[in-house]
Amino acid sequence: MNATLLIELLTEELPPKALEKLSLSFAQTISEELKKLQFVAADVEAIAFASPRRLAVQVPAVLAVQPDQKIVRKGPAVAAGMKDGQPTPALAGFARSCGVDVSALSTMSDGKQDVFAYESTKTGEALAAVLTDIVALALKKLPIPKLMHWGDLDYQFVRPVHGLIMLWGETVIEGGVLGLSSRNATRGHRFLSSGDVFVEKADDYARVLFEQGKVLASFNARRELIKKRLADAAAVHGATIAADDALLDEVTALVEWPVVLEAGFEAEFLKVPQECLILTMQQNQKYFPLLDANGKLMNRFLLVSNLETADPSHIIQGNERVLRARLSDAKFFFEQDQKARLETRLAKLAEVVYHNKIGSQLERVERLQSIAGQIAAQLGADQSVAERAALLAKADLVTDMVGEFPELQGVMGMYYAQHDGESEVVAAAIEGHYHPRFAGDSLPQGDIATAVALADKLEAIVGIWGIGLIPTGDKDPYALRRAALGVLRMVLAAKLDLKALLALVAAAFPAGKLSATTADEVFAFMMDRLKNYLAADYQADEVDAVLALAPSVLNEVPAVLAAVAAFKALPEAATLAAANKRVKNILKKTEGEVGEVNPALLSEAAEQALYAAVSELAPQVDAKFAAHDFAGALAQLSSLKAPVDAFFDGVMVMADDLAVRANRIALLARLAALFNRVADISLLAD
Repeated sequence: MNATLLIELLTEELPPKALEKLSLSFAQTISEELKKLQFVAADVEAIAFASPRRLAVQVPAVLAVQPDQKIVRKGPAVAAGMKDGQPTPALAGFARSCGVDVSALSTMSDGKQDVFAYESTKTGEALAAVLTDIVALALKKLPIPKLMHWGDLDYQFVRPVHGLIMLWGETVIEGGVLGLSSRNATRGHRFLSSGDVFVEKADDYARVLFEQGKVLASFNARRELIKKRLADAAAVHGATIAADDALLDEVTALVEWPVVLEAGFEAEFLKVPQECLILTMQQNQKYFPLLDANGKLMNRFLLVSNLETADPSHIIQGNERVLRARLSDAKFFFEQDQKARLETRLAKLAEVVYHNKIGSQLERVERLQSIAGQIAAQLGADQSVAERAALLAKADLVTDMVGEFPELQGVMGMYYAQHDGESEVVAAAIEGHYHPRFAGDSLPQGDIATAVALADKLEAIVGIWGIGLIPTGDKDPYALRRAALGVLRMVLAAKLDLKALLALVAAAFPAGKLSATTADEVFAFMMDRLKNYLAADYQADEVDAVLALAPSVLNEVPAVLAAVAAFKALPEAATLAAANKRVKNILKKTEGEVGEVNPALLSEAAEQALYAAVSELAPQVDAKFAAHDFAGALAQLSSLKAPVDAFFDGVMVMADDLAVRANRIALLARLAALFNRVADISLLAD
């Protein structure tokens, strides 16, 4: 017999940001354990439920009793188990450990030899005998950062627990965890329901909670309902919602019976930058701000209540009153901050420690000025403008608004710079120099913003790395990997020499502050990051072939990769790659410097033909390379297939005559240089 199994843990309100993760872990562990013990088929899918006050899982087609299990124990080899027709001590001991006489043993092959064995059948255990242990294990495996005690109990959990359901079909399975005994009763919504809600059948759990308890138990169903109702409410105004999935998930975890309501605030608050208002609504109040067709914040917002009432006006007014206080604070911070120019705040940066080994934020700003100015000059931009932007880039760190909302650094600097009368280019660079802030984020717009952004990220990478704080494993407290990826994305889009940039940045630090090898180490680190970044769009061997030449100017790397991919598709590519690999291996074994080719020493027809082909092709490949026609340069190598094949078929490179040998090695070195003009194609060989 089988039936649906329901397990529910009723708790105080669970941490909203962790709810979905807790729910999935709980359901997964219980499902896996049931499958491991063969109470349920391997293809059965468990259904997870999660609300602020409960974790639950429903598993269909669970057996009441495990199937009987055939158990086979292997003993000594047959050849070693009997001696002169009598069992050896080893065989007798094996039989005793199985609780039987030697005559009850059978023989079988273990794949290498015949061995004695004992076969028995283990009667399947009842679900009731093991379920408590399974639930306890699932609770133990929950990803809970902090546990708590409650009352005078010794039990620990993320929140106090009040109820346990372990229901198989219509049968309550006796047992307990966390000091609770299993029942078929739970509680509904904290305010819209009262008393116990009884679940008579495990299959009816979601329906009974919905109808009698005013609880929408499915996290996903609740999320989709909230999402639809928010969209419908926004559509009334032709508006869009300024919120991400993280806020939607958090709100879903805060309510059991979602009701979407609309509220508003005074238009005078719209004088404050909308980023401030949106952040305070989202972060502090979990509201959903509305944007008009032009992306401008409206003085209307949506909220998700956990209460349903005939007259929601008191809920709306209460939320408006709380938000008004928050927005008043933001307005006050904004107005106070504007009373002092950004430039006058620079002195305070001397009191803000960047890192105790490399100084204050003010010392850092001085480095950023120098670095940004030099990068701007390389980009053909106004050096003085870049230095001005770098000077002011961190001044907003000591404003009240950024003190309250660190996420707004850069954004507030832009608004305050505009208020101070700084140029739009400077203001935009102050905001843009934090870009890209995450994978997929936009790059800074314009050469000035790019120069300051590169200065900011490179200074951080070189400085932190140079004092020995190198990322290890999954630990990267200073987000150097993210900064490196941001630098690479910018350098791929601009004609800049990465090695030269790293040397420039290292030179901006006081002598002796950084390790002498910092620039080289960071370059290697960034090449490794670049390899991972490019691997998303290109084959690994293509990326290896291009990066093997350690290019320092990266803006042409995408074009070179595309050319290598096109070359690899040519019918001659595999043979040429293998030949280049062979040449590379030969050259590795040679000692001393490789000289020039002496045509007079080319005695074999095949080597003469290869020399002629290489001599004719080299200037053509160089011309294509100089014109940035990388695909054309690689495509021309296809004509070398025949002379290369003939050379290796008919010419002994390591000739007895040392002069001839050296000449042939010189010819191969010239061939390798031609092969590797664009990329190391030997790495394309299988």
